[in-house]
Amino acid sequence: MTVQSVLSVAAILFSLGLYCVLTRKNAVSVLMGVELILNAANLNFVAFSSFTGTIGAPEVAGRVFAVMIIVLAAAEAAVALAIILAIFRRMGTVEVDNLNELRE
Repeated sequence: MTVQSVLSVAAILFSLGLYCVLTRKNAVSVLMGVELILNAANLNFVAFSSFTGTIGAPEVAGRVFAVMIIVLAAAEAAVALAIILAIFRRMGTVEVDNLNELRE
């Protein structure tokens, strides 16, 4: 497995995530697109860490960043789903186009 093949998969993941974020109207689908983008970043960190070994700890740095991004993604998903649930209870929809006003 070469670094080019791993980066190609990461680019495809990023492109699919960006497409999902830009075209979907459902807030949950947009959240899934953001998760795809974060997973593409994780794949890049691990690929560069594995293929470009650093002095001292060759494969640890990229994996540490990947774990931090996974923790960030989990927290982001929990908060975003709580917000989406609150919006659904208040307005009855999770369509992004219909959520144009935020009041008390």
